[in-house]
Amino acid sequence: MNLNTRKQLFLTLEKKNFSPKHVAEVGVYLPETCNIIDYIERGVTTTLVEPDPASIQKIQAKFGDKPQVTLHPVAVYDFSGQLELVARAASTFVSQLEASPAIVNDGYQTNTHDQFTVNSVTFDQIDDGSIDLISIDTEGSEWFVLKHMTSRPAVISIETHGAAYTNPYAKEINNWMMQNGYQILYKDRSDSVFVQPNKIAITWQDRSRLLFKNTALNTRKYKKRLLKRIKRTLNNHD
Repeated sequence: MNLNTRKQLFLTLEKKNFSPKHVAEVGVYLPETCNIIDYIERGVTTTLVEPDPASIQKIQAKFGDKPQVTLHPVAVYDFSGQLELVARAASTFVSQLEASPAIVNDGYQTNTHDQFTVNSVTFDQIDDGSIDLISIDTEGSEWFVLKHMTSRPAVISIETHGAAYTNPYAKEINNWMMQNGYQILYKDRSDSVFVQPNKIAITWQDRSRLLFKNTALNTRKYKKRLLKRIKRTLNNHD
């Protein structure tokens, strides 16, 4: 996640006069990529979840002196126990997934040297029911956070797409959002930001921007997938 994407969430919600009291992020990676860092710097109560030991050390070094920040050094998944992950820098993902950004966009093939095992929990063991803004970026397993979430945040930022990639649980995510009364406020290059419209108003300008963004994302995805097919065809003829 780049700086502009991170700032877009904060600045958009600032314009909406939204001031959360409890923010959370599942899949932080590094402190400087934290999607909710502006709220941490404001002293807002924060829950962070990150399973990678190297990232955990850096997060603790950055936020360890902030009493309002709680870090859970685990993975969030569909069960509690042991879970195998694949370390792929910012795209670390659950090894049993068939689709992740690293696999779809980068053509990554799992290497045993990149695998490591962590403790996993279901999100209801972390969520106390008071979260009102959450960012979820777990490279393909975001659905399992929603599935076990106790809170109903006013804002949910979740990785759903990116280049040729579509979240493998997009159908489950969208169904959950509809059943719980959420609508999309905006999208960026990888995330969809859902809100409860009775708490954060969605204007016609927001809807227009979303329409144009969807067109741009669909065009980009078509071009990426077409390029991949062309490359495969050329390789098959070599």
